[in-house]
Order: sequence, then C-alpha cells, then structure tokens
Amino acid sequence: MSLAGVEPGDRVIEVGAGLGSLTVALAAAGARVLAVELDRALAPALEEAVAPFPSVRVEVGDALAVDWPATLRPGRWKMVSNLPYNIATPLLLQMLERAPVDLYLVMVQREVGERLVAGAGDTAYGAVSVKIAYRAGARLVRRVPASVFWPAPKVESALVELVPRPAPVRLAAEELFPVVEEAFAERRKTMANALRRLGLDREGAAALLVRCGLDPRVRGERLSLEDFARVTEELRA
Repeated sequence: MSLAGVEPGDRVIEVGAGLGSLTVALAAAGARVLAVELDRALAPALEEAVAPFPSVRVEVGDALAVDWPATLRPGRWKMVSNLPYNIATPLLLQMLERAPVDLYLVMVQREVGERLVAGAGDTAYGAVSVKIAYRAGARLVRRVPASVFWPAPKVESALVELVPRPAPVRLAAEELFPVVEEAFAERRKTMANALRRLGLDREGAAALLVRCGLDPRVRGERLSLEDFARVTEELRA
C-alpha cells in the first residue's frame, strides 16, 4: 500500500481481484475499492472475502468492456492491480486514454513491464512504449521473481508505476500513432522503409529524415517520442 500511497478515503480500482487478498488489504487501508473480476466462478469467494468492508464494490465482467469514464464518476482514482497478463497492455492503453485515474501501480509480466517503460534504443522498445510515453510518465519499480507467488507462475513479473500527464508533444494521438505503428510494423527495418509505406519515395523519405535531424538509415526503435512527432509533422507539411 505504501508504494501506491493509498490513504483512507482514496478511490482505488483493482482489476483481476481474484479471491480478494489485495482487495481486502486496500479496504483495510481505508480505500474505497472498485474490484473487477472476470471469472464468475471466483465471484462468490470474492464477495465473501470483502463482506466485512462496505467500502468495496465488486463488478463481475470484462475490464476491457467497461465504460470507464461513466463508471468512475465522480472523483479521481488510483489503480492498484495485479493485472491479468493477457489484457494488461490493451487495458492500460485504453484507460490512459479515457479514465480519470491519477496513478497506476500494476503488476504485469516482466517482459510487458519492460516494454511499458522502455526508451528509444532499449531492447524492449516498441510502439507500445511510445504510446505509453505519450500519455504518462512510466518507471519500473521492481522486478518480481516467480518464487514469491504460490503457486509459482512460469514467468517473472514486474511492478510498474504510470503517472498520467498531458502529452509532451503537440500532435493528437490519431495523427501520431499511425506513423509509430508503421515504424514498428517490420522490426529492424529503417524508418525510411516505413515512410515509403506511408507514401513517400526513396529520395523523399531520406530528405524528410534529414530535415528532422535524423540519419536516413535510422531504425524506428532509435526514435524517441519527440523524434516521431517531428517526422509526423514533416509528413503533414
């Protein structure tokens, strides 16, 4: 609880509540908790676990299908969750875009966590890394070995903190993200190749990258969010 700074009265979302061990800890810390769990078979045990805490509301359903802006009104929220690995990335991207959440502290698969926080040039850097950087500051709090869980999963985990903030570039996501996605559509290909797929010829792609202060042979995984913004602006010019 201390890592998330949960205090009495805080509104907290927990996705993947399971049998309620984290839910109970959040409620005991004084939080008002919205616990979301997809598995209907777990719902009775979860309801029983949180029965002593009237501050907990259990929702059984798919977190990806939740209308977060409507569900979370009124007030601001934190998310503290051991996220189901199969939905972690799409859920975080969806919520960062739409949900009124001030802080995310989430446990995810280690490879996913490294991808969320990666910067240009890092091995894990990809389109998801850029999209996260567009909407939030991200840091890897710690790596978590499988041995701390029972039963032990086959993968390691990572605890990641995301703090939403205004985009540090002027472009709207719908303008920027298609360029980012094209840049990573074929790993190890140059950015010039991506620009050619976006409609430029070889000479035009090279010239655009030079105007942006980039080597025409640069690969997409070497471009920062700000680099992608400059490239996109040149494409629109």
